[in-house]
Amino acid sequence: MERRYDFIIIGSGIAGLFFAQKVADLTPKARVAVITKKSESDSNTNYAQGGIATVMSPTDSFDAHIADTLTAGAGLCHTKVVETVVRSGPEAVRKLIDIGVKFTKVKGSYDLGREGGHSTNRVIHAADLTGREIERALLTACRRKKNVDIFRDTIGLDLITYEHQGHRRCGGVYTFSQHKREFNSFYAPVTMLATGGLGQAYFNTTNPAIATGDGVAMAFRAGARVANLEFVQFHPTTLYSPGRKPFLISEAVRGEGAILINTAGKKFMRKYPPLKELAPRDIVARAIDSEMKENGDEFVYLDISHRPAAFVKKRFPNIYKECLRRGLDITKEPIPVVPSAHYACGGVLADIYGRTDIEGMYVCGEAACTGMHGANRLASNSLLEAVVMADFAADDAVAFIAENRFPEVPPAEQWLHSSIVRQKEKVYISHDRLSLKRLMSDFLGIVRSEERLRLAQERIRMILRAINNYYLSQPASYNIVELRNLALVSDLIVRCASRRKESRGLHFIIDYPETDDLHYRRDTVIAPPGFRRFIPNRKGRARNYGCCR
Repeated sequence: MERRYDFIIIGSGIAGLFFAQKVADLTPKARVAVITKKSESDSNTNYAQGGIATVMSPTDSFDAHIADTLTAGAGLCHTKVVETVVRSGPEAVRKLIDIGVKFTKVKGSYDLGREGGHSTNRVIHAADLTGREIERALLTACRRKKNVDIFRDTIGLDLITYEHQGHRRCGGVYTFSQHKREFNSFYAPVTMLATGGLGQAYFNTTNPAIATGDGVAMAFRAGARVANLEFVQFHPTTLYSPGRKPFLISEAVRGEGAILINTAGKKFMRKYPPLKELAPRDIVARAIDSEMKENGDEFVYLDISHRPAAFVKKRFPNIYKECLRRGLDITKEPIPVVPSAHYACGGVLADIYGRTDIEGMYVCGEAACTGMHGANRLASNSLLEAVVMADFAADDAVAFIAENRFPEVPPAEQWLHSSIVRQKEKVYISHDRLSLKRLMSDFLGIVRSEERLRLAQERIRMILRAINNYYLSQPASYNIVELRNLALVSDLIVRCASRRKESRGLHFIIDYPETDDLHYRRDTVIAPPGFRRFIPNRKGRARNYGCCR
């Protein structure tokens, strides 16, 4: 079936929904499609506990927030991008409040938390379920728009591209609904990738099951460059609960005074002055990893039981209830925690307006790489970047549509049509996915080596070749689509990591333990085969890539 829209948004997190509601408001006669492969609220945003870092206090400053971001980014942040996003933060938060997001207040003022890497309290939050509250408000806003259609249980297969005046342009996306056994072609002059992260490439992750790197994989296959995928952030504190769904213990818990101790009850972050527990995530994650390996333990403890029980329950109601449900009272005993893959600092190469190498294809949020996060994301800067980018991208996309006609694209190719998946094929796919996740965790985790990277690359490419052949010859299913994307993204991660012969931020390699500013203070950019760079200059504004030095 063919469907025609003016704007297509793939993903229903903060970036996608903010973009959708804004373009719907700016162009009331335009038709907007939001495509999400599960339910509307199944996104990384919905799992974000901490909040949005922004300057809201008279004792804070833009310069301080910028400095903290640059410090955490370990020399790879793009200063102009950081300055733009940080200075746009308060206005972006006000827009969320106007849409209906209810942030936590104390005595009439917004409560500001503090997280690792921040020099002061600047994290505005909604208790410890900020993501869920933002998701609620944005979904409500989109559902109220008569020109916004939301397509649930629909996964993007590949972007539709075509040649236009000698360069590549995006004309939409091919999709598949496993529930309906239905293929569709969505055509539009603007396609926004807001597909979130790639945490499911790893065995231990805080990300939901939908975070399979779909946007990065689709963009690369379509001809767009990717950058900095070696910088995968591991959240230091995920609840250690073998055999059960991972649960994130927010960085804000450490911001409120929680202490890390080993299984012998000794504090070990004293080795990392001056910030200790409030050090950036890469330092804390490596410290925990080192402590576990040194003592042969499977976890360490995060202890906030010294704070008043009433305060802990009020500040972290969701964390308290979930831990209690699992038999742990955090007001009385320490929390067993381990690091887990959490956030990708790299992604599809883009500028602050979300523009990519392919005209008409935009990207926002975790799927994008603008240079905002550098080699290590500062806590709670992700939701900030997502909403600022989506805000800017909406303005740019509306201007783009005003100048460009509706695309003329060919019908869906015959290979997209398929039949019911047989049980034996499901088992095969499940086995390969688990092998890939274990491989990534073992060889491309917190600490890496050249030998491990080489072995990982060989094995990942074998899996990638096999799944590409299998994908084209077998019945369609979400599992096989996601595995195809995960295999490609894993290959891109190891390729980026292999090129960086130094340790910086989230990339620590034992063969090169020092940082080499002379040779590697630059982004790791990978171009797809046959890449042709296109730089538009609409209305006198030349493209300014975030990730191109």
